Amino acid sequence: MSGLGLGHFTLAWPWLLCALPLPWLMRWLLPARRDDASPALRVPFGERLDSIAAAGSGPAMRGGVGWLAWLAWVLLCFGAARPQQLGAPVAPPQVGRDLMLAVDLSGSMSEEDMALGGRPVDRLTAAKAVIADFLDRRAGDRVGLLVFGQRAYTLTPLTLDLASVRQQLVDSVVGLAGRETALGDAIGLAVKRLRNQPAQQRVVVLLTDGVNTAGVLEPDKAAELAASEGVRVHTVAFGGQGGLSLFGFQLPMPGAAEDIDEAGLQRIAERTGGRFFRARDTASLADIYAEIDRLEPVQRPGQAVRPRIERYAWPLAGALLLALFAALPSRRSA
Repeated sequence: MSGLGLGHFTLAWPWLLCALPLPWLMRWLLPARRDDASPALRVPFGERLDSIAAAGSGPAMRGGVGWLAWLAWVLLCFGAARPQQLGAPVAPPQVGRDLMLAVDLSGSMSEEDMALGGRPVDRLTAAKAVIADFLDRRAGDRVGLLVFGQRAYTLTPLTLDLASVRQQLVDSVVGLAGRETALGDAIGLAVKRLRNQPAQQRVVVLLTDGVNTAGVLEPDKAAELAASEGVRVHTVAFGGQGGLSLFGFQLPMPGAAEDIDEAGLQRIAERTGGRFFRARDTASLADIYAEIDRLEPVQRPGQAVRPRIERYAWPLAGALLLALFAALPSRRSA
């Protein structure tokens, strides 16, 4: 809102003050009254009525009424400009956290060993459904999304626009960041994005179904970096037994579950003060994100605001009183 500041007072519509000289301009622009003009209508006792009117509106009375009218007009213009008083600063509390979601898009996320709505789906599709439900409950949080495969990329920075985060997640596909898994680089990128946030709000939720096979930063080194920066990393190992879908039936493949580095993910969580979770199906993954959702939130003050209190009633009331005083002399003479 634009306004003109007057100490603790502001005018919301200061341009309406341009109407102050309007009565003077109207008096100056309109043609003057000619006293020598012949009257258009003659009435009985006209001269006597003129003398009574002249006696009741002498110079002193006309001058007083004129000043009252001018002051009333000034107050009326100030009232129309909407004077507002700035109240004391108020910082409303805001409960929320800054979360970075790191989602694995490596080739193994295409394994169809999950079930969703009674039908078999791949791991990424199941993860998308659970994370989307998790985002629906994150009102007040700022959430960022990064994906990783052979490399790590930030799709959305920390934002309150959770719809954009959800849409970027929906558009993500297996292999978008490469077919391998760069766990260490994903953690390092998340730490970089959270470095400027308050320490108690630096949280990463990392979901993966594999082991570190790419990248320049080892997961243990990345965990040390996260710990030194005060970033908590919650790790989620996601994946079933693996298998092959044949005519609607899931054929398990022994040894596929061993591809997940559970011990390494647990070390990362312990070193950073986070928690390690293991999800073998969609239901357990949903329970894990519900548990993360129940983590105690961090309360931070919202942006301080100064409420605007409307004060236009004061000049309008003054204008009304002055107008009444200006009308009193004419009533006595009536």
